Amino acid sequence: MRVVNLVKEILTFQIGAATAGQDQMTIERMTGTRIREKRMDIGLRQASLASAVGISPSYLNLIEHNRRRIGGKLLTDLARALGVDPSHLAGGADRDLLDQLHSAATLAGDMAEIARAEELAARFPGWAGLIALQARRLAVLDERIGALTDRMAHDPFLATALHDVISAVTAIRSTAAILVSQEQIDADWQRRFHENIHTDSLRLGKSSEALVAYLEAPADAEQSPDTPMGQVDTFLAKNGYHLPMIEAETATPDEVVRLSGLTGAAAALLGGICRQYAADARALPMAAFAQAAQACNYDPALLATRCGTDFATILRRLPCLPPDAGHPPIGLAVCDAAGALLYLKRVPGFAMPTAGGACPLWPLFGALSRPSQPLRAEAILPGATASHLLCYAIATPLAVHHFDLPPVLRSTMLVMPDMAQGSAAPVPVGIACRICPRADCPSRREPAIIGTVTAL
Repeated sequence: MRVVNLVKEILTFQIGAATAGQDQMTIERMTGTRIREKRMDIGLRQASLASAVGISPSYLNLIEHNRRRIGGKLLTDLARALGVDPSHLAGGADRDLLDQLHSAATLAGDMAEIARAEELAARFPGWAGLIALQARRLAVLDERIGALTDRMAHDPFLATALHDVISAVTAIRSTAAILVSQEQIDADWQRRFHENIHTDSLRLGKSSEALVAYLEAPADAEQSPDTPMGQVDTFLAKNGYHLPMIEAETATPDEVVRLSGLTGAAAALLGGICRQYAADARALPMAAFAQAAQACNYDPALLATRCGTDFATILRRLPCLPPDAGHPPIGLAVCDAAGALLYLKRVPGFAMPTAGGACPLWPLFGALSRPSQPLRAEAILPGATASHLLCYAIATPLAVHHFDLPPVLRSTMLVMPDMAQGSAAPVPVGIACRICPRADCPSRREPAIIGTVTAL
């Protein structure tokens, strides 16, 4: 048995893995491996390194294959010849990184080779750091999912809406069962039962609308800014999506970001929005633009001609009109070429999911297939009382500074709710497939979680 183990150890050393006895491997046993990896990284021959520290190449070979322990002056000389600190060779990987790798290994269960974590961190510190980073992100996502689950489970509004729906359905079902029974029912009682069904159906309709509205825009971002975009939306919504400090040039975009108190990714997102806002404000000062918008009845095409600017700037500028100056509510959505929302201003009757999965029939996405061509379309959401929405959209390429690269597109859509129905048939859009009741939509990706309708 000893001979077999010896042969295995020799073979392991020959391929340079240093894996013999890994269940008992210690930091000291990895010192030779770190010396060898560093020497190979800088392209230094084994004989050259041995000569530099005054030992034979064969002895250095034993050290590099963890067959000899080293320390003191020899370790210092090797570190100096390799251009590293002695602690890097002797101490091995950062203990915090190793702890994170061990924690990440719990996600893989029996698949993880925990005993080789030290070797991984020593030989491939970059990959080890990436694994640790991904494990931390997974932990954050797990916490966020838990928080959202708790919110869904304990949210009083959701619980009330669900209770009302179930109560109304139960009442309608009980009354209907009585009416279809074989017993003869007095005409007066039949009338009362019919009135009860009518009343309960109205209550069910209101409860269902409230529940769907909650699901399609759960978001009061002020209550739950779970994402950087949610934090930015909270800040902008508080200001009515109007930034008077930038309009009056009393604050720079960076100063607005600092005053907002946002940090990290949220601050970066807000900074980009504020810089675009400042550029648009310089191109179209608010006082003159507001008068022109009223004179043109908020028609983007007429405004673009009158102001002598591009269509996309007009679309971005109109939603910035001060909300307390008598202007109509105007929504805005901006997305990249992948359809990911970069900016969203909701208005009554218009909302889109910020986390993806929006209805693909919105002109916002249709514009991506026709860059630089302005689109105008009337849209209508499901339901007999749904408001008509007048949408203007255009996809424009951003500046390109390199040859042979495809243009980077950004699509912008302006939305004006409560528009009178025109002569053209409106586009039957939805919020998202999961909550859209249109059963016969050819663009549907997944079934709805609520009832279906076939009429517009």
